[in-house]
Amino acid sequence: MKRTRGERLDSEYRREIAGIIAGPLKNREPDLKGIISVTEADVAPDLKTAKIYVSVFAGSEEEKKRSFAILQKNASFIRHELARVMTMRTVPSLTFYEDGSMEYGSKMDALFAELEKREEGKETERDGGKEDGE
Repeated sequence: MKRTRGERLDSEYRREIAGIIAGPLKNREPDLKGIISVTEADVAPDLKTAKIYVSVFAGSEEEKKRSFAILQKNASFIRHELARVMTMRTVPSLTFYEDGSMEYGSKMDALFAELEKREEGKETERDGGKEDGE
């Protein structure tokens, strides 16, 4: 039972926190820049704590760090807003973690594209060499 209920809770918290970040928190903190995605929520079985994984896409590394710091600073505000929309007796304490998986995936895509370019270049050289030699 923990698995399905836990998964439902994780999904619900992820969705609601994303809405709070996009709405009330952006209105409250105008320095919050970039696109912020809540990638995962891991709510403890006792509902006392929750780990919230977010990825921040910003123009610069400084903006990204600043936005993440704003999220951490406003964890209690987000929890308060969450208590208003969730119909649960307790709302867990929120801890935000930076999720680098999206950034890592983007980096890997760029590496694969570069490898593909190199392979195409080698094939073009080989094809060009055969035509010249015939």
